[in-house]
Amino acid sequence: MSAPTHAPAPAAPAPAPAPSAPVTAAELLAFTRRVASDAELIASLPLDPEGRTWIRLDGPGGSEAWLIGWPPGTGTGWHDHAESRGAFTTARGRLTERSLAARLPSEGWQSLELAPDLDRTRSLDAGTGRAFGEHHVHEVLNESPSEHAVSVHAYHPPLPLIRRYSRTGPVLRLEHVERPADWQ
Repeated sequence: MSAPTHAPAPAAPAPAPAPSAPVTAAELLAFTRRVASDAELIASLPLDPEGRTWIRLDGPGGSEAWLIGWPPGTGTGWHDHAESRGAFTTARGRLTERSLAARLPSEGWQSLELAPDLDRTRSLDAGTGRAFGEHHVHEVLNESPSEHAVSVHAYHPPLPLIRRYSRTGPVLRLEHVERPADWQ
């Protein structure tokens, strides 16, 4: 059957869908905790002794979520998640989060000298999670010399970018910006 050359005009435009409420950091944390307790899913992640592995998950309310495997001695390096809120929960092993207890300017700088006493360190054993807001600068590490760690991460809105930093003592330097095409 051939397609008509023109279609009749609709009687009235369909109403726009109501915008969904933003997913909160608390909701992201609840999601990561729930997923981290799914032993079958956690066991399904292939682990590589040489590098991190990951599986993309469907997060709540259109959020971006990941199941990540961490070989002994690996980490993310210093970074932030731009305008996204986030949460992560350790599902297996132990992770360490080093973060800054200050909100940094999101743009307009290449290098900052950090004031004393901004560093925070958290140890997150299996079942322990952490939520954070926009522009949260941190690094996550598996400091174990012999045990893999596995964690669940979620971000809303989905990550528009990740800014990567280097750190020497109190000096934090913006090194590069990654876009979703770089990690998907």
